[in-house]
Amino acid sequence: MNSNPFRFIDAHHHLWDLKACDYPWLMAKGEQRFFGDPSPIQKNYLVSDFLNESSQYRPEKSVHIQVGTSKSDSLKETQWLQEQNPLPNAIVAFCDLSADNYKQQIDAQKAFSKVKGIRQIIGRHADEDIKHGSHVLLANASWRKAMIYLTEQGLSFDLQIIPPQVDAVYKVLQAIPHVKVALCHGGSPWDQSRSGLDSWQAGLKKLSLLPNVCCKVSGLGMFNNHWHDQDLGPLIERIIDTFGPDKTMFGSNFPVDKLYRSYDNYWDCYRSAVRQYSSLEQHQMFYQTANNFYQMD
Repeated sequence: MNSNPFRFIDAHHHLWDLKACDYPWLMAKGEQRFFGDPSPIQKNYLVSDFLNESSQYRPEKSVHIQVGTSKSDSLKETQWLQEQNPLPNAIVAFCDLSADNYKQQIDAQKAFSKVKGIRQIIGRHADEDIKHGSHVLLANASWRKAMIYLTEQGLSFDLQIIPPQVDAVYKVLQAIPHVKVALCHGGSPWDQSRSGLDSWQAGLKKLSLLPNVCCKVSGLGMFNNHWHDQDLGPLIERIIDTFGPDKTMFGSNFPVDKLYRSYDNYWDCYRSAVRQYSSLEQHQMFYQTANNFYQMD
């Protein structure tokens, strides 16, 4: 499978230096997270660590997604990432879009040349969302105004939600149709029963009707920690069938998904899941969609 050169962009991964920034969740020992036990990754994860994950799969470019620093350190995180080489090539930074000073926050992040978008998580898991208050963002007037301002500044938005939020998200995005949106982690298919997956796919279908929304195949191990190819393959097929190759991109979600399987395992699985697509369509999904969306030329 890997005898031919494989060009790809890792459209969703993380890095951190515990001396550079304050990451509350990485410092909290013994606390379970929605994706499992974080203790194996509660240590530095640098560019060198990321690139050493695999000798077979080296991303040509990559997109770093904000990790969860303390709010006061969100700019510090971006500054640290801006200085890293050769990756990442694009940064999706954090701003509190519900705050009155959202314009100042966005402007400060945009001053860094690698910043191409913003992520403020709407939904992780119902229990954690109540704890963080993220589930009420959609109803926040400042948040909606900030989304429009993002568009005016040429920035995109990474959208992380859970399936029950789809209807509310759809209604909001209909009202701000020019915001470029990347749906993280395939829309978080938590319920993998037959009815749960049917409901999840119906939500994907609804969001796919919005021309400004694309979808990331990423983080799927968070919803099935003991996955095999036959588990992820059908989910990937549903995502691509719904959004199409021109609105689908792939990311590793490392090192979080390193808790479950290796970098090689993920990319082998991804490539196997798209064998029925043409080489042009595969290049679209593995490279071009992310390259265009995150303005990496």
